Amino acid sequence: MSFLEISHLEKSFGTTRVVKDFNLSIEKGEFISLLGPSGCGKTTVLRMVAGFETPSSGAITVGGKDVTRLRPNQRSIGMVFQAYALFPNLTVAENVGFGLKVKGVPASERGPRVAQMLEMIGLPQLGDRYPFQLSGGQQQRVALARALAPRPSILLLDEPLSALDAKVRVSLRNEIREIQKELGITTLFVTHDQEEALSISDRIVVMHGGIAEQIGAPFEIYNRPATRFVAEFVGQLSRIEGTVTDPVSGTVQMGGTQVTLGRPLPPGRATLALRPEAVALGAAGPGRVTLPATVTDVQFLGAVIRIGAETGGARLHLDSFNRPDQPPPQVGEAVTLSVAPSDILVLAD
Repeated sequence: MSFLEISHLEKSFGTTRVVKDFNLSIEKGEFISLLGPSGCGKTTVLRMVAGFETPSSGAITVGGKDVTRLRPNQRSIGMVFQAYALFPNLTVAENVGFGLKVKGVPASERGPRVAQMLEMIGLPQLGDRYPFQLSGGQQQRVALARALAPRPSILLLDEPLSALDAKVRVSLRNEIREIQKELGITTLFVTHDQEEALSISDRIVVMHGGIAEQIGAPFEIYNRPATRFVAEFVGQLSRIEGTVTDPVSGTVQMGGTQVTLGRPLPPGRATLALRPEAVALGAAGPGRVTLPATVTDVQFLGAVIRIGAETGGARLHLDSFNRPDQPPPQVGEAVTLSVAPSDILVLAD
């Protein structure tokens, strides 16, 4: 049995079902992200695991023990919130040691544990400061240390980075992942930011409308989306409407271009999709499909140049690396694009 087992979990508020038959098995030490738009149910799942919400039905077990009806303080869970939730009248050291004090850990043990936690988050000299004297990133580090100090079995993070600026967010998410690996603590992380989820997770649960649309490793979620929603929510995507002319070989007519995907497709209309990195600028190589196009937009993003182009009535986006000796094409310029059939996604509902 997995360390954290969530079985047929449901939650309704009045007549509204916000979580529907949610199932997830998490191994000890795994870092799992719940990813989805606002209102998809991801925070409600986290709050049920924490014990702040009572499930309408279903079960939650930790290490083989059913904790579904236990109070939060009976679950050995550490929680980090979006808004830090530090005690303003306590110093950094007192905030970090608060959970230890509540658990009755002797003062002789609290001091060394607090010092260890402050060292781990890189703030060993700030124990005497108060929260208002810290930056947002430092406050969130303190909140993380406070959650970890009692040595919980599970760490829950509810969008802990969303209130921080972009540069601090990237730095802190990497620190959280390093600390999680160092401690080997089972972690459930809620975010609406796909880059965060893709960069630090062992597995991702993409949620939509209260259900788990797909569960898998970041590579699988991005490259092999199981549903139309997952394909469109995770990463940039260009869509092309086509008609299947040969269901057996998977041949699709896209505007004036015919593409054989080499895999069976249902007859009729088909929505094809391409990631920006799957489309190349220039003539096709062996086995690739050529698409005549007109450049509609060029965005210089530093290391990457994002180009918009129109082909057969469809708008595509492609990414190419910046090369100082190769200026990007101009808007209105006629170009040739190429793509491998294996990189073309077929979106299903």
